[in-house]
Amino acid sequence: MRTARSPTGPIHSNLDAMEIGGLTRLQSKIRTSRISREYGIDALAEHLGSYMPAPGIAQVRAAHAYGEKQHRGQFRKTGEPYIYHPLAVARILADMRLDATTLMAAILHDVIEDTDSAYDEVAKLFGTEVAHLVEGVSKLDKAQFHSRQEASAESFRKLMLAMTRDIRVILVKLADRLHNMRTLDGQNPRKRAQIARETLEIYAPIARRLGINSMRTELEEKGFANMYPRRYEVLLKASRSIAGDRRSLLREIEETLSRSVAAEGLTAAVKGRRKNLYSIYRKMREKHRRFLDVFDLYGVRIIVDSVDECYRVLGIVHHRYRPISEQFNDYIANPKLNGYQSLHTTVIARGGLKFEVQIRTREMDQIAEAGIAAHWQYKLGESAGRLGTLDAEEWLGHLADLHADEGDSITFVDSLRMDLFPDEVYVFTPKGKIIQLAKGATCVDFAYAVHTELGNRCVAARVDNHLAPLNNKLESGQTVEIITAKHARPNAAWLHFLKTGKARAGVRNYLKNQRDDKAQELGERLLEKSLSDLGLSLRRLSRSDIDRGLGEMGEPNLPALYSAIGLGRRLAPLVARHFLSGDTPVASGKRAKPLAVQGTEGLVVEFAKCCHPVPGDAIHGQASVGRGLVVHRTGCAYSARRTASNDRVELTWAENVSGEYEVELRVTATNKRGLLASLSARFADADANIENVNFPERGGALLTIRFLIGVRDRHHLANVIRRIRRIPEVESIERS
Repeated sequence: MRTARSPTGPIHSNLDAMEIGGLTRLQSKIRTSRISREYGIDALAEHLGSYMPAPGIAQVRAAHAYGEKQHRGQFRKTGEPYIYHPLAVARILADMRLDATTLMAAILHDVIEDTDSAYDEVAKLFGTEVAHLVEGVSKLDKAQFHSRQEASAESFRKLMLAMTRDIRVILVKLADRLHNMRTLDGQNPRKRAQIARETLEIYAPIARRLGINSMRTELEEKGFANMYPRRYEVLLKASRSIAGDRRSLLREIEETLSRSVAAEGLTAAVKGRRKNLYSIYRKMREKHRRFLDVFDLYGVRIIVDSVDECYRVLGIVHHRYRPISEQFNDYIANPKLNGYQSLHTTVIARGGLKFEVQIRTREMDQIAEAGIAAHWQYKLGESAGRLGTLDAEEWLGHLADLHADEGDSITFVDSLRMDLFPDEVYVFTPKGKIIQLAKGATCVDFAYAVHTELGNRCVAARVDNHLAPLNNKLESGQTVEIITAKHARPNAAWLHFLKTGKARAGVRNYLKNQRDDKAQELGERLLEKSLSDLGLSLRRLSRSDIDRGLGEMGEPNLPALYSAIGLGRRLAPLVARHFLSGDTPVASGKRAKPLAVQGTEGLVVEFAKCCHPVPGDAIHGQASVGRGLVVHRTGCAYSARRTASNDRVELTWAENVSGEYEVELRVTATNKRGLLASLSARFADADANIENVNFPERGGALLTIRFLIGVRDRHHLANVIRRIRRIPEVESIERS
């Protein structure tokens, strides 16, 4: 028997849905109303009245009126009208007491990207300065690029370049990112994690570099909470638990320090603070510590009136509490690159509690919170002197160098990431100049920090008057002298140990230029050879044939075409036929003259690892995209499988060939004590350098060893083999 359904069931369900929808709309209206009161234009204007003259406030109101009109009908995922986002961005910057131009750009920062407004219209209404700032913050059109990663990298590169021209561009962008992080709830978890990762890897470190700690700490906290929500909750709970246990002790420390400072006749503000949870997490992860082993979970900051008082208070602190000597840093005498100045010391209180004390002046505290933004406060007349020793302009100049050196946007962003986690080391030049480097920086990083040409020519270093290898990691206080050689050049292997973006960009740029030069030279030779196979030469081609051939291939000029051939992107035999016209006579039955390999072609001629050709071997070449010309021994089985007829190049060795060439030898011998020493001695006697040794086969009475050695030519190799065969234990030796 079926039970009759109540007719009220579905009706009640519909009413519930309607009520829920109405409640959601009501909540959205309440939220919008609250935001309007707190962050609307009237609230912003009232706040600006505390430091900005009336004409500036009027300009900000005009920008808001235009922005509200352009964004009308647009809503954020959180439900409120879109205009409240740029208003909130402007309020963040107003709290930093920035000028009207910056606030106008903040309110209009999305109009070029998200509405039908154009740069010219913004410039006409509000001036070119505002338009430049807005255009600098706007992203590039993703449709112009092959991938989302490439578009994001190029947009970020554009932002960084705009920042080097006007620092206010990044201030607007940081405030934009901060408000987005505050309202990240409207995004799905995957998008939240993606935005949080970008914030932690790029934007928070930029704020740190520029010394804007007020933004940096919040960006890190919210980025950590959204990137690793579970880890954040665990650490937050643990820190609150410890705070409850130690609250009375921390209050006692604050009171003790306040009384001690006052007893010396000094006026100071003493306040406790909780360590940033993301900083605690990074320290736990990098130093493999447990939460309870991170000693500076809490700290005390002491603000005084002068630099002299900073050092007097330091003595008071060390008198009251036992200091940990290795945990002292004097950032007043040695300011950080972003201008940050303070004394940092870690001491031990009752019960073994370790805590950090920061001592600074009021101006230093202002720099620490506002960083480079403090310059704009100074321009507005807020301070009567130079604010600290802010050297962030030096880093901005370095960004401009990176932009010029790195042709690839993705590589530029990777180099920038390295520069955003500096943990500074201070070293000295022989003349006593202080050079600031990233922690873990090497002698090569130092050389490039002093001058690019010094880095390009360095071969060794003296650290505190002792010879040191180029990959030697430097420590604060060391004096470094770079040893150079006239014909030295950067090595691609340096990229594995370099720690600074400037050094990596310098090496990459040198290698790229050298590769381009060598590629053009090789490409011209390959094309000349292919044309000679047809009975032609570049000199005999008419200008019209050259222009027609370049047009057919889409190459702008001959140097670009030579590079494409030298790097293997185009095949010389096919390129040669583009220069033939209908009436050009072509030689038939002409024997092709092989291309001579000199051994000095550098990065665009590669000697195959499968067969290791050396001068004297019969050889041929294979064009390889991105690698240039790969040289194989004639008869190489691997080459025979891989080489098509149209990308095979007949080669010979030039008469003036020089240098060392790698070759692999397979030695089978009786396994006796001292065998390896005997073999090494014979290689040395034959003037052959051992590059690598491998033992692919073991067991039994016989042992097989593979040696990779350097020889000058085939005759030198034959001499090496003869010497090895004379060793009684050697059963056989053969070339791999």
